[in-house]
Amino acid sequence: MSDYHIPVMLDECIDALRIRPDGVYVDVTFGAGGHSKSILEKLSAKGRLIAFDQDGDAKQNLLDDPRFIFVKANFRYLKKYLRVEGFTKVDGILADLGVSSHQLDFPERGFSYRYDAQLDMRMNEADELTAEIILKEFEQDDLQLLFSKFGEVRNSKTLAKAIVEARSVSPITTTFELNDLLDNVRMGNRAKYFAQVYQALRMEVNQEVQVLEEMLAGGLDVLKPGGRFVVMSYHSIEDRLVKNFFKTGNVDGELDKDDFGKISRPFKLINKKVVTASASELKRNRRAKPAKLRIAEKL
Repeated sequence: MSDYHIPVMLDECIDALRIRPDGVYVDVTFGAGGHSKSILEKLSAKGRLIAFDQDGDAKQNLLDDPRFIFVKANFRYLKKYLRVEGFTKVDGILADLGVSSHQLDFPERGFSYRYDAQLDMRMNEADELTAEIILKEFEQDDLQLLFSKFGEVRNSKTLAKAIVEARSVSPITTTFELNDLLDNVRMGNRAKYFAQVYQALRMEVNQEVQVLEEMLAGGLDVLKPGGRFVVMSYHSIEDRLVKNFFKTGNVDGELDKDDFGKISRPFKLINKKVVTASASELKRNRRAKPAKLRIAEKL
């Protein structure tokens, strides 16, 4: 498991779920199975854990336990596949968003600017859209919007123009070819700029905003009253969506009021401020630094 992905804020996530031994729980981001294994340790023989992961590589980490059910699917289909497995309501949901260490550290996946590889970035390798296709086919205005919206790239217009000009001469197919272009247009810190661009491409390839919105909505529907929704995000775009949804029941953060002005809230916030990794954990796992944990309980 440690070679695949080190679970971030493991104890904090498990404590946040407030696990009932006979309950039904969902880990929508199985990955290396670190969080799932800890959930199973707190379940009785009657408890159940359903884990989702769309990445085929996650199958190498499956847990041999009769209480464990694995669903190879995108967590946007949470509600659908729970019904297929015979569950309409659950006691808790855990989501560890973002890209795994395994995906970052395997060059052929194309997620990292540190390795020379094809510009892929698909979390589900059966999907058709890749980062290479985006750089090849998206119009300049669409590229600008993508880098601004998903990467918060300050010179997104300049970057989009540079990509269109470069691809008219030669296609951009590898990470290092993209890096060469970025070195000519970047602003500020190199590592931060590269991370923002790669994040934007990854989020577009995997439709991460739309997928998260659908998972949150599906999770609200299947969660029992008193059930916990525990979500860990790694950048401000995801965290903003989760924060709004937990406060208002929608990702836009719009309050739902009745004719008398009474506000309808689907959740009680367990932590008003985000939980972050401890100093000791950061020493062990530097990738825990951007993680933000939010916890809500369904009313």
